[in-house]
Amino acid sequence: MIISAGEALVDVLPDGRAVPGGGPMNAAIAAARLGAPAAFLGRVSTDEYGDAIWAHLQASNVDLSIAQRGPEPTARAIVTTVPVQSFRFEGDGTADACLGPVDLGVLGSGPHLLHGGTLGIFRGSTADVLAGLLVDFDGLVSFDPNVRPQIMGDERDRWWSYANQWLDRADLVRGSDEDFDWMGVTPTDLLMRGVSVVMRTVGPEGVAVHLCDGRVLEVPSRRVTVVDTVGAGDSFCGGVLTQLHERNVLERGIDDLEADEWQAITEFAVEVAAITVSRAGADPPWRSSLLPK
Repeated sequence: MIISAGEALVDVLPDGRAVPGGGPMNAAIAAARLGAPAAFLGRVSTDEYGDAIWAHLQASNVDLSIAQRGPEPTARAIVTTVPVQSFRFEGDGTADACLGPVDLGVLGSGPHLLHGGTLGIFRGSTADVLAGLLVDFDGLVSFDPNVRPQIMGDERDRWWSYANQWLDRADLVRGSDEDFDWMGVTPTDLLMRGVSVVMRTVGPEGVAVHLCDGRVLEVPSRRVTVVDTVGAGDSFCGGVLTQLHERNVLERGIDDLEADEWQAITEFAVEVAAITVSRAGADPPWRSSLLPK
């Protein structure tokens, strides 16, 4: 099972529509729509927005057996695209930050893949619950920092206290140029720390895949008409996680993947992200939308 852990919220688009979002939730949606067994681990409000999020997850075939619901309000990310894409966050005391204790045993014996990042790793009780899962988790761990400095405010030290726990355990790290620059780390730094594979989005050009043997693969972006980039990185992660599942990496081990497999995995994920950015909001494609190989 692919377990995507963290926040679910709503993105309020420039046209006023409120659509389900949140990095880990988007990744779970993408993986499930692509045909992988995917579970969302997070807390969803029982308010009107939360009902829409829950229905969205259900409609995308995401396993909700370890997700929680609560009376706290839904966090909102107010998205603007002019003059550049940005957002304002409204998230005081919201459900996404109030996750309680979790028993992964309800998903079966595994092995499982745990993916986390964005807001869930440092906000409220959710941060402690997710960090606690890392201690005894015996499957593959994927981490997408997806740094949000405008939300973090003066909590940089708190963010690092949790991010370091993820980085110490991560087998795979995906991040953007902006993420790595803000963190002050390079892919080489992370490989030396014990991460097996680092996938770095290089602006709009494509993705650089840094392997533990020192090789770097360059995979270009797909040329599409971009509507917005909301959910692009999350969809990319969902594509990667789906490919890892289909290649039985949880049994094989991530270090056993060859360079040509990583090339194919990344090309697949790039196609998934390209479809997402060609339409408004975080709307990852279903498998049937992908070009046949």
